[in-house]
Amino acid sequence: MKTSELKPALVLAVLALTSCSGPITTDALTPKEPEKTEASAPAVPVSAKTAFWEMYKAAHAWAPDMLPLTIEAKTISGIANQDGKAAMWKATFGSLAKKQYATFTYSIADRPPDIHKGVVAAGAVPWAGPSQQALTFQSSEFTIDSDEAYKIAMLKAGPWIKEHPAIQLTEFSLGAASRFPGPVWYFLWGDKKLGFYQIVSASTGKALK
Repeated sequence: MKTSELKPALVLAVLALTSCSGPITTDALTPKEPEKTEASAPAVPVSAKTAFWEMYKAAHAWAPDMLPLTIEAKTISGIANQDGKAAMWKATFGSLAKKQYATFTYSIADRPPDIHKGVVAAGAVPWAGPSQQALTFQSSEFTIDSDEAYKIAMLKAGPWIKEHPAIQLTEFSLGAASRFPGPVWYFLWGDKKLGFYQIVSASTGKALK
């Protein structure tokens, strides 16, 4: 897929959602004194589901009616994301009862002053509810983990990557929009000027055009 065609509604919705500003309160939700054995073990990237369920528990405590909107891979210094796994993930959950969506992050390591290991609640902002470009989805629809989706995407992206070996994966995220039958994974290598993207169903693992 050429980047001249790179304007999927899902990506635009994720960017619009995560760029909103509002009252932010940061609150670390994991124990402040990790076990001593953890300090000696090197931190390794984790799949989306590993991070998602930790953030899901915190989100459910915030609003029992919440539903996931997005989950995005992030990077932290010193630990490379690889094979569909990331050192840090960010998820958003919407609550119709509260008329808000809240953002949570999960990191495998501390990077003071902004990044803290474990789950951190980054605050909630007003939310008008789901739209055609940014839908909520059921956690039961999220069956294909990020590392599995990555392998599927690579089957499609492989020929292009061979022609552009220096270009890296720059974005991968999960979200839902009305144009898709359920939540989908979005992978982008490079950028809009020179890049390749692939969409993979998070429910079936099918590569979508």
